[in-house]
Formats: sequence, structure tokens, C-alpha cells
Amino acid sequence: MTEQQKIFMKMAIELSQEGMDSGKGGPFGCIIVRNGEVVGKGCNSVSSSKDPTAHAEVMAIRDACQNLNDFQLEGCDIYTSCEPCPMCLGAIYWARPARVFYANSKKDAAEAGFDDQFIYDELDLPYQERKIPFNQIMPKEAKTVFENWQKKENKTLY
Repeated sequence: MTEQQKIFMKMAIELSQEGMDSGKGGPFGCIIVRNGEVVGKGCNSVSSSKDPTAHAEVMAIRDACQNLNDFQLEGCDIYTSCEPCPMCLGAIYWARPARVFYANSKKDAAEAGFDDQFIYDELDLPYQERKIPFNQIMPKEAKTVFENWQKKENKTLY
């Protein structure tokens, strides 16, 4: 761990405290860095925004993408105060940063009352056994749109 990495992680941890203290949401903070410069930051804002997707990592990804005018974070490092939950992990993979650094583990989060294990458990269940049932309807009609996408000449791949 370099001194610069310590500084960036400290910034993410400070964001987690500031967001919590100001009533934005839970104790989570995240910054995104490219070439030694902070390009995005976010803290958990779930309760204040009434948005269950307003996790620190998602907020930081949105901020960085706006600031970089891009939908991907190539060459960026993510510093987050806690190991990402399944939703944030998905967002991180879609954003394609170079690396992720985290401080608290998901075990630490669970001990503080933020347990994501039920989501991992649900993913392994058949659709009909999940707490929220998933039912596929009208796949043929929806597939037409995918076929049209495949034919589209001026699309942006991601």
C-alpha cells in the first residue's frame, strides 16, 4: 500500500463518516481516482434520497462518469470504505475500472447490521423459490427488440 493509496482510502472513509453524520444514509463512502486525481465521489444516500440504489459506489460511479463524460471508468481506481454489496459489485463490473480497494469487509458490514448474504443465497435458488418470485412473460415479443439491436448499424457497444 502506497502513501497515496492511504490518502485516497482515508478520503473514502471520511466521506462515509460525513454522509452518516449529515443524515444522508448509512456509513459508506467511495471515491474514484484517475491518474492521481479524484474524478468522482459519493456517500450512501439511500435514506435521504429514498433511493435504494443510492449506495456510495453507485453514487461515485455516477459522479465520475458525468465528470469524465464517459459511461466507463477505464484506468480508474475505486476506493470504497466497505467491500461492495452485490448491486455495487455489478455496477463496478459494468463501469470497468482498473482496480478496487476496500476497507471494511462484508463480514464487518454484517456485524454492523448491513448483511447482504441473503442476496447471494437468493441467486442460487430456482426462480420460483426466491422470496420475490421471478416469472418470465412475453419473451418472444421482447426478443424482437434484441434482434433489432443486433441489426442496428449506429449503436454504441458497451
